[in-house]
Amino acid sequence: MSLEAHVAPRRPLRRLTVTDFRSYERASLSLDGRAVYLYGPNGAGKTNLLEAVSLLAPGRGLRHAPLVEIGRRMPGEAVGRAWSVAAVLDDPDEGGDGDYRIGTGLESPGSVRRTVRLQGQTVPPARLSDQIRLVWLTPQQDRLFLEGPSDRRRFFDRLVHAAEPGHASAASTYEKALRERMRLLTEARDAGRAVDGAWLTALEAQAATSGAALSMARARTILALQAEIEGRADRPFPQADLSLTGEWEQMALSGAPEADLEAKLARALAVGRERDAGAGRALSGPHRGDLAVQHREKDRPAAECSTGEQKALLLNLVLAQAARLSRAVSAPNPVLLLDEVAAHLDAMRRAALFDEIEALGLQAFLTGTDEALFSDLKGRAQGVHVDAGSLTIAEDR
Repeated sequence: MSLEAHVAPRRPLRRLTVTDFRSYERASLSLDGRAVYLYGPNGAGKTNLLEAVSLLAPGRGLRHAPLVEIGRRMPGEAVGRAWSVAAVLDDPDEGGDGDYRIGTGLESPGSVRRTVRLQGQTVPPARLSDQIRLVWLTPQQDRLFLEGPSDRRRFFDRLVHAAEPGHASAASTYEKALRERMRLLTEARDAGRAVDGAWLTALEAQAATSGAALSMARARTILALQAEIEGRADRPFPQADLSLTGEWEQMALSGAPEADLEAKLARALAVGRERDAGAGRALSGPHRGDLAVQHREKDRPAAECSTGEQKALLLNLVLAQAARLSRAVSAPNPVLLLDEVAAHLDAMRRAALFDEIEALGLQAFLTGTDEALFSDLKGRAQGVHVDAGSLTIAEDR
């Protein structure tokens, strides 16, 4: 598949404002819809801006940090300050000429719940998925193929959620049902009494329904991403063969109906009560699956590849996700956040990355210490020099 002709991003961010966020007392950045490259010394606040953008989506952002740790903290202050991230997007109801305002933050220091507002109205965080979809790659993910399966599940579920916002709700329901089930099992075991069978069965039915939905959504996503990667053979990135190792995802991939997954998972949970009580955790279910990535040309698992190959495999996966989301005409175009990625690519792959961002009409935010890394983007993207909380628009040539 060749690169598509350049298209303007749908619903681009037009302004980003942060207040008492990490190293920023207050900063505002006007955006023109193109890709943005942020450059400056280490510790200047480049990644902090990417994290601010990432919090315009449901969840805890690209650092997965506790919300109370995000607020700016001055010497002598025990807790971080209340913080906010506000953005203005093009309003599609106004033909792209209107403003649509979104924002999030903590209203008081030490709060554990963030407030989200759309056009001034307080809404649940999940509503952010209707306005903006985010895909990111950070240095913390460099070890994704070497870490435990929980990190890969979290990474992959974020990819699923970007295309299917209901996935987050299914995951939350599933995890809550399993926690409550385990509480009942351990309390009954410790007290030496019989467990409440009716309540336990209801919880297992809830876990089975949401767990089956989780598995089906993961299967749909892995198939879509693999198809996208197959169509990207002309890019200078290593090809990957993707698979999901979990029993329930494998059933979904084999074509089993969702009802069959639900029934089988409910039976497995019921049969495994005594075993799970002894183990202190559920030993069966989609929470035990894993994402497997194989370097096709080398015929080796990603974990056995070089660090550079692992980064290139991961970048190709993220670009495949962005490409497929960019074609979903009924949803916001994805915003791509790439932290310190350009520095780890050779000149050919760096140029290919920039070309693809432009061709897909993505509004992307990239960071790097050296402005020269982005020389191929001059005139095609918006440069911003970041230094000690100060943002300066670079000369556009």
